[in-house]
Amino acid sequence: MKDIALHTEGLTKHYGDVKALIELDLDVHRGEVFGFLGPNGAGKTTTIRTVMDEIRPTAGHASILGMDCHKQSVEIRRHIGYLPSDLALYPNLTGKDTLTYFANLRGGVEWSYVDELAERLGAQLDKKVGDLSSGNRQKVGVIQAFMNRPQLLIMDEPSSGLDPLVQREFQTMMREVVGQGASVFLSSHTLSEVQRVADRVGIIRHGKLIANETVSGLRAKGLRKVELELDAHPQAAVLEAVPGVRDVLIEDRRVQLSYEGTMDALLKTVTDKYGLVDISTQEADLEEVFLTYYHDEAVTL
Repeated sequence: MKDIALHTEGLTKHYGDVKALIELDLDVHRGEVFGFLGPNGAGKTTTIRTVMDEIRPTAGHASILGMDCHKQSVEIRRHIGYLPSDLALYPNLTGKDTLTYFANLRGGVEWSYVDELAERLGAQLDKKVGDLSSGNRQKVGVIQAFMNRPQLLIMDEPSSGLDPLVQREFQTMMREVVGQGASVFLSSHTLSEVQRVADRVGIIRHGKLIANETVSGLRAKGLRKVELELDAHPQAAVLEAVPGVRDVLIEDRRVQLSYEGTMDALLKTVTDKYGLVDISTQEADLEEVFLTYYHDEAVTL
């Protein structure tokens, strides 16, 4: 367990008859960004609130940095940074006062590092929090999560309200702390962000973890665009018979299609029936992969 920053085993949470989280088994390794994806109501925030000991699980257990999330929750908070999705700050305190308050709770921080974070994010720390825009309040929240140099960052929709340039800087900050051996558990609706920074991704659906792979592994299984040039006019039925093939469009000897899965079966069919002159593929991005897991229902991201 030395290499595990966050561990859950059979973690379950029911609200009456509503099964919000069902037997979640999950490991976040030290030195990685783990992206946690799912639409509204899938169980992402319930997972975070449970491991943070804000709510108690119906069954199962969780640990952070080898410590029990319930029994050692106070000690755990000395070693982590946390940014909830429903960030609430005292409106009459300035950003600097807010960070001083959190720093005192943690036994002090290195203020030169706080100043560096504020400069990188363009945070306005001299104004009252209640007078700041949602994006500038979010910057204060990001700083308080990073400022104690935590071993594990747990963040729920952290890019909310941040403009694109600040989002890029925030993503750089995540990769930097991971490079120094820390870990990041990132719950986000911004699929492009997860694709850019995550090492592994978990997809949760109706409270169940339905995928847990590297980003590259997930994308390899996703729906990709394939263009073929053959030495003879192909028959659509031959290509459509290959499992995973969709949307076949033929123009003379050129074929365009969508394909879900590894390329082996498709290439075998093509080369058995025709001579392959040329091929090009466009790998699926994480959004397309995500939608393949939710293709049978409307998804609100």
